[in-house]
Amino acid sequence: MADEEGPTVELRQRKKLKSSENKESVKEEKISDTPIPERAPKHVLFQRFAKIFIGCLAAVTSGMMYALYLSAYHERKFWFSNRQELEREITFQGDSAIYYSYYKDMLKAPSFERGVYELTHNNKTVSLKTINAVQQMSLYPELIASVLYQATGSNEIIEPVYFYIGIVFGLQGIYVTALFVTSWLMSGTWLAGMLTVAWFIINRVDTTRIEYSIPLRENWALPYFACQIAALTGYLKSNLNTYGERFCYLLMSASTYTFMMMWEYSHYLLFLQAISLFLLDSFSLEQSDKVHEVYKIYIFSLFLGYLLQFENSALLVSPLLSLVVALMLAKCLQLNVKKGTFIAKIMKVINFYLVCTLTVTLNIIMKMFVPHRENGHMLKFLEVKFGLNMTKNFTMNWLLCQESLQAPSQDFFLRLTQSSLLPFYILVLIICFLSMMQVIFRRIGGKSLKETITLEDGRIGGRPEIIYHVIHTILLGSLAMVIEGLKYLWTPYVCMLAAFGVCSPELWMTLFKWLRLRTVHPVLLALILSMAVPTIIGLSLWKEFFPRLMTELMELQEFYDPDTVELMTWIKRQAPVAAVFAGSPQLMGAIKLCTGWMVTSLPLYNDDDLLKRNENIYQIYSKRSAEDIYKILTSYKANYLIVEDAICNEVGTTRGCRVKDLLDIANGHVVCEEGDKLTYSKYGRFCHEVKINYSPYVNYFTRVYWNRSYFVYKINTVISFQS
Repeated sequence: MADEEGPTVELRQRKKLKSSENKESVKEEKISDTPIPERAPKHVLFQRFAKIFIGCLAAVTSGMMYALYLSAYHERKFWFSNRQELEREITFQGDSAIYYSYYKDMLKAPSFERGVYELTHNNKTVSLKTINAVQQMSLYPELIASVLYQATGSNEIIEPVYFYIGIVFGLQGIYVTALFVTSWLMSGTWLAGMLTVAWFIINRVDTTRIEYSIPLRENWALPYFACQIAALTGYLKSNLNTYGERFCYLLMSASTYTFMMMWEYSHYLLFLQAISLFLLDSFSLEQSDKVHEVYKIYIFSLFLGYLLQFENSALLVSPLLSLVVALMLAKCLQLNVKKGTFIAKIMKVINFYLVCTLTVTLNIIMKMFVPHRENGHMLKFLEVKFGLNMTKNFTMNWLLCQESLQAPSQDFFLRLTQSSLLPFYILVLIICFLSMMQVIFRRIGGKSLKETITLEDGRIGGRPEIIYHVIHTILLGSLAMVIEGLKYLWTPYVCMLAAFGVCSPELWMTLFKWLRLRTVHPVLLALILSMAVPTIIGLSLWKEFFPRLMTELMELQEFYDPDTVELMTWIKRQAPVAAVFAGSPQLMGAIKLCTGWMVTSLPLYNDDDLLKRNENIYQIYSKRSAEDIYKILTSYKANYLIVEDAICNEVGTTRGCRVKDLLDIANGHVVCEEGDKLTYSKYGRFCHEVKINYSPYVNYFTRVYWNRSYFVYKINTVISFQS
């Protein structure tokens, strides 16, 4: 019986393992057909080692040189080393001042535990308000920086401000290195990494905001996101060995979680990445197992972040969690159907619809049952931005007037074109996208494609890591075309994708196969162009832009703001320690950093209460009565009012976007009739009237200090109001 049953079992096993046996036989045929000399393995190993060593050296050197360049440029721009501590702190503008002030508070704390407690129960920053500053402002970078500064004994070697900005500049070096590695992994040559770095630095006005505001959360977070993308690129490669796959997976896990901890908006960016991976999986361009392993990383990072960020409910109601859970459920419900059949195509459509429906449904359910802080102002802003609603609200119109929230200007595209970045990016994107669509349609049509893609195939759209980047850059680019501030997420990957394309023989081979080039051997020409084109681009960039970069480092600029220095000095010397100051949010951030005094508002726009405070305090530049302003200021327990001449007499910005214009619209002091704007108010503009020192203004406010830019008024303690 055993002899009779044996052949039957063997036949069954052959049916089940037919595909795997075919693969093994193909591999065996390849190995047997290609005889290798005895010394070849050592020679190949040495070549690979030399290539990796030189590439890694170039990547690390590029990152270090960029960090040193930023440090030198910052020194030249602000003349930082020759300034007093107060003058250095004034260079931190707006919300950057708030972040650095909490770093200072941590260094002053008697212990780390006490410092964290004071930040999580902070009632010394905003009057009448206790906030968890660590959660609300994502102060984990400041906590880590303060621990490193004290634990490494750096307090005996370097000043706190240099240590702080040095970490940020170092992270920017890691950012550049990660982009280098990503481009290298995609193209197979470190020449692409060098070109990526060159384009990144030349277009740094559009690739990073490090020059304008060092402590921004994105400057701390995006380097980790770049590392995550580099690891994901390696992880998606088809020819990766087991050890390389594990390393990429671990790096991806660590960088994803760190990125989520550093920036409150990180889960939105990861949501776009998850959509890209979902589309990649839907088109069967990569094994589903790998993509679903990345989904597990998302879930782990979200829940760990939720626990360590003081049960941050924003992570539970984020679209990322809803999408990943929907994808997991859809996979459980998925049926095993033979690929290429009509039923399989129908199932793909049903699965796509199911994921989209489940994502929306789960997100609605989570928001119903999980208590969370609704970002209502952001939803209203998007409605007004896309013309779905009209409003006179000051905050909404003020946000719409911000340059970073408007559509990109023509100058942005002109700068990218002058550096030759945009033309090559468009060329690479078109070729990769068309090749991707070609592969997708072949798969939909049930045509079998080679599992291992060679250079001769000219099919760059079959590589999963390339397709992921194409989808991701299209999503980021679509957002950047609507809101200019998002260009800082998109432009670095424009540099990386364009550099990869021009240095990739596969891309040129794909183009030549479409053109059916026969006069010259296409493989040889593709290899020549993949070396010649980036070399020519690099030489032209060196000739045109390198002298400019050197000129920037040679020019000694000076940040000169004596009026603000005088104001901060007066506050520290004359104002009582318990005093509360009121004024524009940007100035309040500087006062909190430079003096430590309590303020009524902060330059933060993720909290509805703070936005309402900002709008109320800005009324000092409106046409309201002295009594109204007094009531507003005393409701926040303010003792001093600071009027800025630059806002009161603002003329530089576009008419209609000035603070006083927006206030007039919100307060109904501007009436539009037949295209004409008519102004009406029985009161003059407060910031003008209070300077004249006549009744009733002198009954409520007493001027105690002034210079060319600022007027400081003490808010009088009065019992009865006079009209």
